[in-house]
Amino acid sequence: MNMTPSLPSFDLQFDHADLRELERDVWSNTPVPAQLKMEDAVHDIHIRYRGSYTRELEKKSYHIEFANQRASDESSELHLNAESIDPSHFRNKLSLDFMREAGIHTPENKHVFLTLNGEPIGLYLQLESVDEIYLKKRDLPPGTIYYAVSDKADFSQKGKRGLTSGYQRKLGNMEDDHTLIHFIKKINSPSTFLHEIPRLLHIENYLRWLAGAVCTMNNDGFTHNYALYLNRRDQLFSIIPWDYDATFGRRVNGDVMEWDYVPITGKTKNKLTTQLMKRSRFRKLYKDILEEILDTTFTVAYLEDKVMSLHSSLRPYILMDPHFQKDIDLYDREPSFILQFIEARGAYLRQELKHL
Repeated sequence: MNMTPSLPSFDLQFDHADLRELERDVWSNTPVPAQLKMEDAVHDIHIRYRGSYTRELEKKSYHIEFANQRASDESSELHLNAESIDPSHFRNKLSLDFMREAGIHTPENKHVFLTLNGEPIGLYLQLESVDEIYLKKRDLPPGTIYYAVSDKADFSQKGKRGLTSGYQRKLGNMEDDHTLIHFIKKINSPSTFLHEIPRLLHIENYLRWLAGAVCTMNNDGFTHNYALYLNRRDQLFSIIPWDYDATFGRRVNGDVMEWDYVPITGKTKNKLTTQLMKRSRFRKLYKDILEEILDTTFTVAYLEDKVMSLHSSLRPYILMDPHFQKDIDLYDREPSFILQFIEARGAYLRQELKHL
C-alpha cells in the first residue's frame, strides 16, 4: 500500500475578540495578536490577511509575524497562501520549483494543513519571505530588496507619480532608491541601453526568469509579483519570482488561459523585457536558455511524475478542506489539464523559437 506522506499541521489560536477584529475588515493591514502552534511549539504572533482579490473569498491567505526572536536562520515572517483560485492547489509550488530548476533563486515553499482553534480551515502553501534571512540562507551578499506590489512595477516611466511607484522597499535604505531610479531611467534610454544595462542588471538571471515566466505562462507576473534584489557586492539587480498560482493554463480568476496567450517574448507591458528583446545579443542568449529548458525540464516526460505525486499526496487534505472537499472531481481532472497545457505550450514555444 502506498503511504501518503503526512503534511505539517499548524493551529491558529485566537481570543474571540481578536478574531472578530481580524474578520471585521478584510482590507485592513493592521495585524491582531494570536498564537501559532507549529508541531509541538507554540509561538506568539501578529497576523493579518494578505493578497488582493482573494481577501473577499471565504478561505483567505495570511501574513504572520513572530512576536519573539526566532533562530538566526529563521525569518520573523511567514506567508500562508490559501491557493483558493487554483483547482489543483499546487500550481504555485510546481512553478516555483520549476523556476528554481531553471537556475534562479525562488522562495522555499511547502504545503501545510491549517486549523483555527482546532477546527480545519484547510490546505495552505507556506511561502518563505524574501528578506535578509533569505539572502543569508543562499550565501548571497547583503543587499536591497524591493517587492513589486502593483502593476506600476513595469519598468516604464509612464503614468507614475515617481519612478519607485509600484515598489515597496523591504530591505535597504533610502539611498538605494536612487539606484533603482537610475536603473529605470537607463531602461528607458534606448540609445545607451545596450551598453549600460549589463552594468546594472544580472542579464542571465533576468532571462532565465523570463523563460520560466513564459513557459509557465504567468501572465500576472510580468508587471508585479516579483522581488528585485540589488546585490551590494556587484551592484547588479536580479529578479526573484513570487506568487505563481495563476500559471499552467489558469487565469488569476481560475478560468482557462489558452496556451498561446502569452507570446514567446513575454508581455509587452514590461518595458525591460521589451527593450532586451529588441536587441539581437540578448535575444540570442534568451533563445539558448529557452531552448535548453524546453529540451529538459519543461516537458511532460520530466514534469508528469511531479504533477501526479503532488496530486496524490495532497488529495487526502483536499478531502479534509471544508472549502474544497466538494470540488474533488475538478481536483482529480486537473493533472491531465496541466499535462495537456505543458504539451501544447511546449510545442507552441518550440515553433516560435525561429522568430527569436
